[in-house]
Amino acid sequence: MILEVILVVAMLIAAISAGVFKNLLSAVIAAGFVSFIAAILFFLLHAPDVAMAEASIGAALTVAIFVIALKKTKRHEDDEEDH
Repeated sequence: MILEVILVVAMLIAAISAGVFKNLLSAVIAAGFVSFIAAILFFLLHAPDVAMAEASIGAALTVAIFVIALKKTKRHEDDEEDH
């Protein structure tokens, strides 16, 4: 019970951090951390199949796609530094 509460609080902190961060890469990593904690909670709730899907798709694949997209696009912050 205490472990679940700690994980939920950590999930809330990571979710709020993902919305507050100005750096997009940090926001993506925080969102991936939310998915990873969700996978742990699903496992603790005796749903290992859902936990595996959340870990592989939510925490790994989605974060990888966002990181690749960030690397391939030009950031608006870079334009402001040039001028």
